[in-house]
Amino acid sequence: MNILLIGATGMVGSRILDEAVMRGHIITAAARNPSSIPTKNNVTAISLNVNDANAVAEQAKSADVIICAVSPRNTADATKDALTFTEALVDAQRQTGKRLLMVGGGSSLNMPNGTNCLELTPESILPEATGMRQAYALMVQEDIDFAVLAPGGMFAEGEKTGKFRLSGRTMLTNAEGGKSTISPEDYAVAMLDEVETPKHFRTIFNVAY
Repeated sequence: MNILLIGATGMVGSRILDEAVMRGHIITAAARNPSSIPTKNNVTAISLNVNDANAVAEQAKSADVIICAVSPRNTADATKDALTFTEALVDAQRQTGKRLLMVGGGSSLNMPNGTNCLELTPESILPEATGMRQAYALMVQEDIDFAVLAPGGMFAEGEKTGKFRLSGRTMLTNAEGGKSTISPEDYAVAMLDEVETPKHFRTIFNVAY
């Protein structure tokens, strides 16, 4: 498949890129600084502003699917930034009709007891988390083909095991203290599984151990 991967140099995006290459896909890997994208087979590195809907749509014309792995974490107004690039992605999806998969955040989920995970989010990442939860709500309101994959409560550095669980909007936790974790490598496996065999439509779903 032809994949447009936006945010290919981040912690998650770089793992998605590696997994996509390993599976033999053709990837247009986009970042503000494409020189940071490693040289790999079937990878074309480009500069792309995710806030420019027309530019995203132009690159998406030759793709089968768009994956956005952009994070608003390092911006001055993370909440606004998340909404801005989501609005651009929604516009690009409308223009092209291409399926949109977004890397979401655990704070967009709900705990098994129904508690909004945003209420449990550390202050240090609350603006980003708020923006991503609002971004998901924005996408639900639009008539587009999308899915958001949210990680467990902690993105813990680890390894690729290929063994994990999936759920809907309820955060998966383990039996030992209710912890919820996933490695970036296994997150990438779940994302590429969804690319190759779509099972989630116009919704958010969770991957964790």
